[in-house]
Amino acid sequence: MPGPGFDLDVFLALPRVADLHLSPDGRRLVATVQSVAADGRSFAGAVWEIDPAGERAARRLTRSARGETAQGLLPDGSLLFTSARPDLEAADSPARDVPALYLLAPDGAEARQVLAPGGGVQGVAIAPLSATVVVTVPVHPGAAGLQSDREREKARQDAGVAAEFFERYPMSWWDHTLAGRSPRLLALDLSPGDEALPEPHDLTPEPPWHGWLEDGSVELSPDGSRAAVCARMRSGRHAQIDLVLVDLPSGEMRVLARADADHDIAAWSPDGTRLACHRATWGTPAEPPRAALLLIDAASGEQTELCPEWEHDLTSIVWAPDGSALYVTTEERGHVPVYRVGLDGSRTRLTASGAYTHLRVAPDGGTLYALRSHVDAPPAPVALDPRAAQQQPRPLRGPAAAPVLPSRLEETVVHSVDGAGVRSWLVLPAGASVERPAPLLLWIHGGPFASWSGWHWRWNPHLLAERGYAVLLPDPRLSTGYGRAHAHAAWNDWATLPSADLLAATEAAAARPDIDGGRVAAMGGSYGGYMANWLAGHTDRFAAVVTHASLWAMDQMHGTTDYGPFLERELGSPVDQFETWMAQSPHRSAGSIRTPMLVIHGERDRRVPVAEAVRLWTDLQLGGVESRLLLFPDENHWVLKPQNARLWYETVFAFLDRHLLGREWRKPELL
Repeated sequence: MPGPGFDLDVFLALPRVADLHLSPDGRRLVATVQSVAADGRSFAGAVWEIDPAGERAARRLTRSARGETAQGLLPDGSLLFTSARPDLEAADSPARDVPALYLLAPDGAEARQVLAPGGGVQGVAIAPLSATVVVTVPVHPGAAGLQSDREREKARQDAGVAAEFFERYPMSWWDHTLAGRSPRLLALDLSPGDEALPEPHDLTPEPPWHGWLEDGSVELSPDGSRAAVCARMRSGRHAQIDLVLVDLPSGEMRVLARADADHDIAAWSPDGTRLACHRATWGTPAEPPRAALLLIDAASGEQTELCPEWEHDLTSIVWAPDGSALYVTTEERGHVPVYRVGLDGSRTRLTASGAYTHLRVAPDGGTLYALRSHVDAPPAPVALDPRAAQQQPRPLRGPAAAPVLPSRLEETVVHSVDGAGVRSWLVLPAGASVERPAPLLLWIHGGPFASWSGWHWRWNPHLLAERGYAVLLPDPRLSTGYGRAHAHAAWNDWATLPSADLLAATEAAAARPDIDGGRVAAMGGSYGGYMANWLAGHTDRFAAVVTHASLWAMDQMHGTTDYGPFLERELGSPVDQFETWMAQSPHRSAGSIRTPMLVIHGERDRRVPVAEAVRLWTDLQLGGVESRLLLFPDENHWVLKPQNARLWYETVFAFLDRHLLGREWRKPELL
């Protein structure tokens, strides 16, 4: 039977710990905690303080209807956060559509607004030894400053102009177009005791091109004199992420690391002389990317590769305070462990299980702080011993208690068609037994370079378990965390071997006595939706298929997505390798689909444009396949608003209940 206390209402009401920041002196630890806003139409954050010793209860620091997001702590302990709340010091100040930057002094005085650009604040980089910060701000091309930017925006609004003009590919990124304002880096001096609002210094008055900081990052050197920027310095087919140094006093920009590769994570050494950097080569249709952990001399650009035999992509890098080692995270067999990497290349896995993010190191080097989650546990703050191997973390007193879940978690490994092992998480409802076998849902992750590791606020299997479903979460070939050979086996072939892996895992789970192998459905989003579409056209094994934000016609997708040249790195150009693209396009098997399908898409999705869903549903309808289409005009590749997330799950529940439990189809009332 479903367990108590976990349904959509409980799930949406759970506080969501979203980040973690430590003050340079190690005395203050803060996190952003998100919850449903008062109007029920968004998630709003609040900043909470957590006792680093784990003794005192967490306490809330900020409150407003518009919410706040922590950005970090200055050397004096002052908190920087962003918020769209009104400026309390300005008469008749309205709430904003975009966030401004606020400073909250450590003495608890009222927060003051320090920067309110018309385009909002996108990011803040803080140095441990300096009050200078670098703020990422969207500014209209050619604008001489923030006031000029506001005037240009007002002129467009007064004229009723919403037109967009493009000169370079791509025209969009994820959920927004690359027209109008473009990111710039502004330096800001926030020295304590200065009551006057600081005047920002524009470091990039002429950005390299419009989308240069999409998916980029900015890290300040310890003394705040230089910024290391991971940025796309060119557009088009060769828009790799370079590692760039920006000198704050002069604004001089110098490319430190450039190759046919992406340099997507960088961290300064404590003495400011070196950078640790994660690099991933592009890959070609014949060869998958290769990841590397580099040490780069900040003066000369000389590179040294650490652990050349280690084939894992890194998700974060921080330095030990004495510069003797790095702490990194990487996906590994359904977990995201923390490793200590010595500068001699030695490695120690510090954590036994779970998925770790937001690593923070105490200034004395004696404690590592992080957020830990697992497939069955939402993110929560913990402390780690920086030298103990395979440890369980010490929980801190966070802002939220862990929920009681209606399920149990198992790990499985089965052999695929070529004998290789395919591991999965299996979430079982509490009542599943030989006497009451549960129907099975195969849930396919996106990517394809991803893994089922950690808690998922967007794709949560426990909501299905609460309704009595067993949920299988496999990592087929192309998944991350299994070494380069795991991806190489299916490289340049999204469909054949990954689908065989998924079916092998499904059949093994369906054969269990506590699972009803006659009632099985499949569901996935993005690449997972692509694979759900592929399975629908190549097998009648499933009683129903749910596909979200999915690829359907590969040639059409290449011409409309913002990601076309990146797909070419694996599949080749669709002009030169047309048969490769067509052989893997699910739409070629539309005439073979007999399985009922639920198609879901966000109309603001530019990574997988909504035309994919419209064409898929049209093909299903004209082919006489039972099918339903759910569109969200106000969502992108994901479904981020709480009211839409509720409708998403309610529609999925109704569809699965109809085809796996034999219940009458009941459309959610708000549809």
